[in-house]
Amino acid sequence: MGLVFGWRSAMLLSATFVLLPLSAALASSLRNRLANRTLAALTIVLIGVFTPWLIGFAGFYDRWRWLTFLPVAVPLLVPALLRFYVHALVTDTLPPRWRFMLVPGLAEFAFQVVSFCLPMPLKDRWADIAFSVVTPILSLALIGSFGVHMAASVRQLRRYRAALVNVVGDDARFAARWLSAAIAAFAILWSIWATVLIWDWLDPLGYTGLMWLYLMIASAALFLAIEGWRHANAPFPSLSSLERVPAVPAKGPARDWSRQGADWAKQTRLAGWASDPDIDVATLARLLGTNTAYLSRALNEGLGQNFSTFINGLRCRAVMDRLEASDDRDVLTLALDAGFASKASFNRAFRATTGMTPSQYRTHVAEAKNHGALPEMRRPDASLPSIPET
Repeated sequence: MGLVFGWRSAMLLSATFVLLPLSAALASSLRNRLANRTLAALTIVLIGVFTPWLIGFAGFYDRWRWLTFLPVAVPLLVPALLRFYVHALVTDTLPPRWRFMLVPGLAEFAFQVVSFCLPMPLKDRWADIAFSVVTPILSLALIGSFGVHMAASVRQLRRYRAALVNVVGDDARFAARWLSAAIAAFAILWSIWATVLIWDWLDPLGYTGLMWLYLMIASAALFLAIEGWRHANAPFPSLSSLERVPAVPAKGPARDWSRQGADWAKQTRLAGWASDPDIDVATLARLLGTNTAYLSRALNEGLGQNFSTFINGLRCRAVMDRLEASDDRDVLTLALDAGFASKASFNRAFRATTGMTPSQYRTHVAEAKNHGALPEMRRPDASLPSIPET
């Protein structure tokens, strides 16, 4: 029987040709090495998950029956590796007891290796038993594994983002929102995958009936690998450094944190320190001649803002001032000059500050000037009357 490379095999093979170079690029990345190598391993595992369908549609199993139980598809490794990637990205370490977390996937791999090595007559009989008994067990284990690991990953990302807003000026730059989207996609996808396998066990769907599912797996793998490669060299601050903020000493004279916060806000704005895209709480504290604990308290208690909101508010104020001064440069240029690292983070911060998009604000400014006045807008420093407008 000859091999036939139809559209099904071609689509999965095309995904493989994209994913393999991405894996190599991630594995050779010098920054975020642990996270990127973990993602490279995850990408290879995902290729393995849909490889049986790639070669199956081409007729490999019909021509070479001994390929049954070929040990390449180990979906139980995916939840653990995805969790490892999230943890390594934000902490530069693997989670505690990470070896134990690999046991289900390694057990699945060992089962496939042993089954693959069986003599052909015994393998045929064992395949019928395995499909009836082992496949449902592995499917249920996959659902449970994803539930545990994805919940832990989401908690880790929330903890990381909560720490980011108090330390870095552009938290959206490191919030890894694409990773949340990937986690959600994989959680939904693998729940569907396990459910379909159980359904297929009860009422066989046929080989072609499952093709759509493996195309979805390949698409999710492409999204995760491409986004991971795009952010491979981003200088993600580690969670331990974000949470390493000293406490304010209990002794000493009481301070008016509102006044202190207003004074430091004024210095920050006049000096233009917010225009540094890499500004963080430690850098600003050093520039102000204080420490991170006092600065954080002045912002949180005195101004009612976290560090990211404070810095992005000043940056938005700088853009608003340029728009009100009829600066005709495009808004993205103004945003980059003000210290924003990306258009997405600027748009999000500007809308939160003014209630409008930048283009809407520019239009309102022009209309207001035609009537001899500027529009009433929410301003990032509305609570800081001591900051001069000039």
